[in-house]
Amino acid sequence: MKLCVYGAGAIGGYLGAVLAKAGVEVSLVARGPHLQAIKTRGLTLRTEAGETTVRLAATEDPAALGPQDYVVIALKANSVPAVVERMRPLLGRDTAVVFAVNGVPWWYFYKLPGPWENRRISSVDPGGRQWDVIGPERAIGCVVHPACEVTAPGVVQHIDGNRFDLGEPDGSASDRCKTLSAAMVAAGLKAPVRPRIRDDIWLKLWGNLSFNPISALTGATLEQIARDPGTREVARRMMLEGGAIAEKLGVRFAVGVDRRIEGAAAVGAHKTSMLQDLERGRAMEIDALVTAVAELGALVGVPTPAIDLVLGLVRLRARVAGLYPWATGQEAGKPGQ
Repeated sequence: MKLCVYGAGAIGGYLGAVLAKAGVEVSLVARGPHLQAIKTRGLTLRTEAGETTVRLAATEDPAALGPQDYVVIALKANSVPAVVERMRPLLGRDTAVVFAVNGVPWWYFYKLPGPWENRRISSVDPGGRQWDVIGPERAIGCVVHPACEVTAPGVVQHIDGNRFDLGEPDGSASDRCKTLSAAMVAAGLKAPVRPRIRDDIWLKLWGNLSFNPISALTGATLEQIARDPGTREVARRMMLEGGAIAEKLGVRFAVGVDRRIEGAAAVGAHKTSMLQDLERGRAMEIDALVTAVAELGALVGVPTPAIDLVLGLVRLRARVAGLYPWATGQEAGKPGQ
């Protein structure tokens, strides 16, 4: 099995190191000091069990790697459209592309029976570049549960969790999903093949939709947002709106809103990825986590007043920080806004 991880940051580095250690032929696409450290010293993974360094092919140029059996995209959602053309050399006739990316996936409506089957989502795939270049037939859904951090160039610290939910857009237990799952399980990961991957995507998205932008606006941790009556109510209203949209699309939630909020509170004094990006001056995943949900709300006829309000605020917060483009007319995916 030849597997390329495109985006060897915290999650991509963790996954790549674990699979390489287990004997999978892994290559990485990375950049900057992190790439140089990996090429020079190898990729170091630190866990509770100790420290491991693996040597593996790493490059900034996908053309140097050639076609793969699997490509795992482990980038921030907002970074993917700009690099899809560079992915072409990795894509052979049967290459599967695993999207270990937060938020509403661009392939969401592929093979989803109903009135919106094969509809494209402009807020996460502007111009349809991912749909046209990668192709939805290659897509495998992936919900990432581990928490990891790049602590130094070439060094990834595993903090918690080892589960990656996998699933085909059509819900089938395909050979390609089962083969990948088996390799990941053999490496010590949990990688169930899920028959309703969109349910799993929404369960994680439910929290990201609300807690991420609220944290960016307030600077608060998950626990603080969930325990403060005011911000808890804002998060709850956003989640109720998101839940109504998801249910219109056929999603089934395994837990209720309040239990999901308590689950976030139990994580403790954790800063969301959106707040961390804001503090570090990095582009924020606003569109995949929030704008796309508003776009889906408009599509299915579910009003989203709380989501729209927080979306407007967090966009401006990001724009003022230079981390989100200024509007040039209508916002992507939100008619008439």
